[in-house]
Amino acid sequence: MQEMILRARALLESGAVCRVLGWKKGETEFDAEPAFFETDESLKDFTYNGFCGANLSKYMIEAGKNEGRTLVFLKPCDSYSYNQLLREHRVDREKAYIIGIGCKGKLSVNKIPFDGILSVQGADYPDHKEYLTVQTLYGTEHIAYQNAMLERCHVCKGKEHVVYDELLGDSEDTVDADRFAQVAELEAMTPEERFAFFQGELSKCIRCNACRNVCPACSCRKCVFDSTAFDSAQKANTTSFEEKMFHIIRAFHVAGRCTDCGECSRVCPQGIPLHLFNRKFIKDINTLYGDYQAGADLEGKAPLTSFRTDDAEPGVGRG
Repeated sequence: MQEMILRARALLESGAVCRVLGWKKGETEFDAEPAFFETDESLKDFTYNGFCGANLSKYMIEAGKNEGRTLVFLKPCDSYSYNQLLREHRVDREKAYIIGIGCKGKLSVNKIPFDGILSVQGADYPDHKEYLTVQTLYGTEHIAYQNAMLERCHVCKGKEHVVYDELLGDSEDTVDADRFAQVAELEAMTPEERFAFFQGELSKCIRCNACRNVCPACSCRKCVFDSTAFDSAQKANTTSFEEKMFHIIRAFHVAGRCTDCGECSRVCPQGIPLHLFNRKFIKDINTLYGDYQAGADLEGKAPLTSFRTDDAEPGVGRG
């Protein structure tokens, strides 16, 4: 982390960048949040550890509207999201100085199964421990670092940055699960079982819009759900239809553009596995049109915005 702070300080002092986008300390070491830093003094609050899971790419949309360049620290998975925003002309590459930083898997305090958590030690980067030491109101507990990782880290897309100006730090392979295993389980259900599963999950939704607000692919200048043209704008769900409509429409809107960063599930206060909608679409796109990873490059044609004569028709597998 100190190397990151020193680099940020040097770029600020030289005038190469006007601000830094990173993470700041929260009330505890396990609730770090995105933040801008514009002075050397403000960097005292800068942090980077296992709990810095937030994807910073979407914040670059607003940062690009300011004068001067913004230094942004991107983890490997974040760089896919930034690249996808570049494809869609939502960010200005000339306004960004990107430092690709190493990642050894990010943590979720919700994966730590102890009550009364006071502090967590062992999550420092780059020297995190194999086991986390958790101080609680009731004593000291331990949990394997790997068991406290976010779901997305167990199925990581890769540890290579797809866009950067310089690289800092090493990454570590964290993959120990099949990316589409949960989707396969859903596909194995009967239609009635699958409907009941999603109805049960989506019934928890409180329409806080956290998933939409954090999603890099949800970057429309005006969201359809903010429109006053119909009565579902900025309101809690009143029917089971509205529960499903918001999330299903959002999933269709980001299909073919979602990089599977998992931010929607990470920020959901109700713990809804929203990434499963997007991952199902990704699996279907791979099956029907060939393997495709959104944000992997700037040149390739996206499967849902291009046409080939051998494209699959609705309900028909690709020949």
